[in-house]
Amino acid sequence: MLFILSLAPLLEDEILETIQRDSIISFPGLGISGLNPPAYFTVFGRPIYFYGVLIALGFLAGIAFCVRKSREFGIRADDFYDMVIWLIPVSILFARIYFVLFRLEDFAGKPLIDYLAVWNGGIAIYGGIIGAVLTIFLVCRRKKIPFPAMLDLTVFGVLIGQIIGRWGNFMNREAFGGQTEIFCRMGLTNPAGHTIYVHPTFLYESLWNLALLSILLIWTGRGRRKYDGQLSLLYLFGYGLGRAWIEGLRTDSLYIGSTGIRVSQALSLALVLFSGALLLRQSRREHPAEKLYVNQVKNKENSPAETDRA
Repeated sequence: MLFILSLAPLLEDEILETIQRDSIISFPGLGISGLNPPAYFTVFGRPIYFYGVLIALGFLAGIAFCVRKSREFGIRADDFYDMVIWLIPVSILFARIYFVLFRLEDFAGKPLIDYLAVWNGGIAIYGGIIGAVLTIFLVCRRKKIPFPAMLDLTVFGVLIGQIIGRWGNFMNREAFGGQTEIFCRMGLTNPAGHTIYVHPTFLYESLWNLALLSILLIWTGRGRRKYDGQLSLLYLFGYGLGRAWIEGLRTDSLYIGSTGIRVSQALSLALVLFSGALLLRQSRREHPAEKLYVNQVKNKENSPAETDRA
């Protein structure tokens, strides 16, 4: 956990020249001004960035929520905890690898340790998601748990982590969009008194994910989950759709070489097409309730053999 707390993202040099981490934040259209949250605090002389703190809180809140809902998916809490033990370090590693792969020019000629130094900043959410999916697949295979069922449970934790973690970008005055005069614009005033008004894209994504989380909770609460993997596909479709739009507003995107194509935007659109096609395909099929993993577990627990054994 202390390793996670030390994370802090990098800003592009041109943004650093205009906006510093001690800039005053305002939302004039919302009547909010004079916000100056610190980017970090110190413990025994070592800086601990609030970005990392919020990521850690997002992880913990997501894990707690998933544990509470685990029985609704037929997953034992202990199995979920076992998966999380592997998921956290693997996700961080993949988030770093993803970032480095699309910023190789920034690491040319640097020692190997710099490629791994996440404590100096530089991670990407899609890399973390790729690492998480791989971890879940391997753990489920080992424990003989249906991969789609575990994915459906885990998306709640992922969304909660994203909702909370994005506010670390607010603390760092980063992950914002181009200049705008929109009503919810965010003002950034540096110590020299220069102010720019930009799209608060971190806020857009946090609110988008909150809306998506609410939809999935309502969906499951009304018994509309018909098959294992349905929530995962809805998450990929909904998050991909929102991220494709939001990424187009940002000023700190990762690009595919010199093509001018934003990596996250291209991947988001690909996920929307992929998940949308599968959702459409599955909507045309019959999904007997007994095929849901949670119902299989309940039927097994209520079987005469299990009852006699108890």
